[in-house]
Amino acid sequence: MLGARAWRFRGLLLPRAGPGLAASCRGSSSRDKDRSVTVGSSVPMPAGGKASRTNCSQSTPQKVPNRLINEKSPYLLQHAYNPVDWYPWGQEAFDKARKENKPIFLSVGYSTCHWCHMMEEESFQNEEIGRLLNEDFVSVKVDREERPDVDKVYMTFVQATSSGGGWPMSVWLTPNLQPFVGGTYFPPEDGLTRVGFRTVLMRIRDQWKQNKSTLLENSQRVTTALLARSEISMGDRQLPPSAATMNSRCFQQLDEGYDEEYGGFAEAPKFPTPVILSFLFSYWLSHRLTQDGSRAQQMALHTLKMMANGGIRDHVGQGFHRYSTDRQWHVPHFEKMLYDQAQLPVAYSQAYQISGDEFYSDVAKGILQYVTRNLSHRSGGFCSAEDADSPPERGMRPKEGAFYVWTVKEVQQLLPEPVPGATEPLTSGQLLTKHYGLTEAGNISPSQDPKGELQGQNVLTVRYSLELTAARFGLDVEAVRTLLNAGLEKLFQARKHRPKPHLDSKMLAAWNGLMVSGYAVTGAVLGQERLINYAINGAKFLKRHMFDVASGRLKRTCYAGSGGTVEHSNPPCWGFLEDYAFVVRGLLDLYEASQESAWLEWALRLQDTQDRLFWDSRGGGYFCSEAELGAGLPLRLKDDQDGAEPSANSVSAHNLLRLHGFTGHKDWMDKCVCLLTAFSERMRRVPVALPEMVRALSAHQQTLKQIVICGDPQAKDTKALLQCVHSIYIPNKVLILANGDPSSFLSRQLPFLSTLRRLEDRATAYVCENQACSMPITEPCELRKLLHQ
Repeated sequence: MLGARAWRFRGLLLPRAGPGLAASCRGSSSRDKDRSVTVGSSVPMPAGGKASRTNCSQSTPQKVPNRLINEKSPYLLQHAYNPVDWYPWGQEAFDKARKENKPIFLSVGYSTCHWCHMMEEESFQNEEIGRLLNEDFVSVKVDREERPDVDKVYMTFVQATSSGGGWPMSVWLTPNLQPFVGGTYFPPEDGLTRVGFRTVLMRIRDQWKQNKSTLLENSQRVTTALLARSEISMGDRQLPPSAATMNSRCFQQLDEGYDEEYGGFAEAPKFPTPVILSFLFSYWLSHRLTQDGSRAQQMALHTLKMMANGGIRDHVGQGFHRYSTDRQWHVPHFEKMLYDQAQLPVAYSQAYQISGDEFYSDVAKGILQYVTRNLSHRSGGFCSAEDADSPPERGMRPKEGAFYVWTVKEVQQLLPEPVPGATEPLTSGQLLTKHYGLTEAGNISPSQDPKGELQGQNVLTVRYSLELTAARFGLDVEAVRTLLNAGLEKLFQARKHRPKPHLDSKMLAAWNGLMVSGYAVTGAVLGQERLINYAINGAKFLKRHMFDVASGRLKRTCYAGSGGTVEHSNPPCWGFLEDYAFVVRGLLDLYEASQESAWLEWALRLQDTQDRLFWDSRGGGYFCSEAELGAGLPLRLKDDQDGAEPSANSVSAHNLLRLHGFTGHKDWMDKCVCLLTAFSERMRRVPVALPEMVRALSAHQQTLKQIVICGDPQAKDTKALLQCVHSIYIPNKVLILANGDPSSFLSRQLPFLSTLRRLEDRATAYVCENQACSMPITEPCELRKLLHQ
């Protein structure tokens, strides 16, 4: 840590962690980075709690809105009727702080964050606390999903000075935007072991007036230390580290933390973290004949199965909740994030490719069914999240998980039908109750429900295999499957009548790019055109609503308007590195799934723009934000951790390799080497922090396969060869369709394609590596054999 100077200034002693802090509000992205895992807390992580949603529709007429009423962000609009004189992040707030010589109170969160709701209800709706903030501070509210750069800079400070982090994030800044005190959630009043928000505000106010020079000195000292610590550069290194060494060390670190019984890589809370599962599958492929390779495969498959059977998966409506508050994947934190629904179908599709077990493909299809139904916008885009909290009944205060939990009585009333053929009297409700572990007293531990709001409630979690449930009641396995599915459908229909959780209808380019990948990859693996079409619609949405043709830049956000329209903020919020990296990945995946070269062409143009806006020509790698957009921030950072979302630099390394494979442009390979070299020290020190980048390092040192299919895209034999490729797990490849037209986009990029011929006028495959191609192959079975070698 950087030391207590950021926390203790002549009697100003602030807590390093509050109750739960971000324990119920995810720690993910640079977004997230599993920060809540490290947050110190003296109380168990709650699965329930009270929260409010303050917005214009719920506010009483006599309340006067603050300036946040003019914003588009759902999170900022939730605070538009607080008595706090909130400013959005911008020059108006900074000028006021400088003119009035006041510290800035920066509050960062997101609209589906449970503990953000708690702090808003307890503190930001409090008139006296509002008065304190208005008189002595300039209060700035930031949606971390709109401004990941602001979030990352100040979260870096909070983590370095407090051993943890999460949301809501509370940071006090000088008028020049340098942080001097930080934390996360604060309760409104003092407790036995922690300082309340009111006390914190008064202590900081007094210290600012009495010891401002000391605060400023310490702030500068901490900022300087953070600058040095966060620098990522090639330095004197010429080449990245050995992929074999990094692979081995990353696997060993994961193996040491693996939960043998329940899968996953921590005690609690447990996050899905698809980047780790992807690494394990890749490690298995390159170590198939070794004990470690088999172990890696088993770890990934077992984790995916336990997650899918656990309460972190919504068995009634599909999709996955944000994380599990316990080791067993049983009681989740109930919010549903788009980026999880985007990445998990890819992980489950890979599991299906490797195992052939339709359990995994069914889970992947279920997730996408949920996204199509609940998060899709008629424009083709995808909304960001659904809240954890909702009212149990209309007019009641929201509670966490209320939409998703069940009592035994409810289930019995919905499913009273007797089950024929059972060895004892049995109803459909009793069968479902047994299989999914429901009890009369409820299956949620009091330690996960400190406020007692979920007493008698149950989270559905698979407790027995279909075979065991069938044997228990003397039934046929398929009959049990049919009965359970019918029961879940009745619960789903009944749940429609409950008040729904809040939908964050903000649409982010980065997460939409991930979702394009999710649909494209899953559709290609399973051979489902319908899913690929959703990916195409998502890409069209991005180009129509989130791309500025004149400048070639992506926009970060847009918002669902009335009547299915799409609205933008004015001025627009321009894209960050992750927006470009994730959209480029989505477009490359979509090209391979659809073989429409227009998506590949757009990916190339976006990569050029990304290089121009974010590339560090001196140190290598990409900055998270444009230099101009981040003007005034004390740090300009490079994302260096693969968490709930992959690091944009890790994804960019893969993108550069693939683009080189598609075009042969040496510049992109050179950039990839520079990027991997810049992150060498980080990979050497903690390879498990960058599993996606270690995968890219392996792909670079193993070389990518170029799989070329020569044929008519609409012909059956061409489609058969393409589907053969899609059905096999081959992470380090590019798939190219050569239609015989020498003037086509790809033929102009890769002149050698014009030398590849169809054999006997049939669709023909070639597998090329290191500028050498295999003999022509026309039979899918022969291609499968070659690709399995």
